[in-house]
Amino acid sequence: MEVKNIKFGYQNKPLINDLSISFKKHKITSIIGPNGSGKSTLLMLLSRIYKASEGKIILDNKNIWDYRNKDFAKKVAVVHQKNNIQGDLDVKTIVGYGRLPYLNYHQSLSSDDYKIIEHVLQITKLKEYAHIPLINLSGGQQQRVAIARALASDAHVLLADEPTGNLDETTADEIIALLKKTAHELGKCVVVVTHSKHLAEEADEILEIK
Repeated sequence: MEVKNIKFGYQNKPLINDLSISFKKHKITSIIGPNGSGKSTLLMLLSRIYKASEGKIILDNKNIWDYRNKDFAKKVAVVHQKNNIQGDLDVKTIVGYGRLPYLNYHQSLSSDDYKIIEHVLQITKLKEYAHIPLINLSGGQQQRVAIARALASDAHVLLADEPTGNLDETTADEIIALLKKTAHELGKCVVVVTHSKHLAEEADEILEIK
């Protein structure tokens, strides 16, 4: 994913000005900086929640705004700081939502979809929790579910906003290990916004916004 000379601001007040950077496969890039510097805003630009006023963001040689919604969802998965998922749904159902971009209206999950879901549950160490409601899991486990749902989409790019926020040190280390596995072993481009010095240090590259 390549950012080329983008500009963005709120109510004519500039926040991001002429930013260019490349985010690479097989690597974790941590975006750091003080509150209000534009870290989460940049993540929202990358995920098409916001649109840059100038410049462009290129993914696989194509402007991100030229993708249809479903096709973009197959390319980019987002793990938000607060994931608005119904807590009474079980883990396997939630992870299965990652396959929705591949389904047509009223189409059900196929046997191949379920194989992908089972594989993702395995690599994220969630298999034993497959039929447990999300609300019954710890904060760290719930964050693993959010990442698993993103992985089930088989997206090329994983964007995460404060993925270790409000987690204890041990649990945060487990999430960092999962993100590293996602980048280094699965070959994804992982971009995280974080205030965590530890997560930043574990990243392959750091983008500091002042």
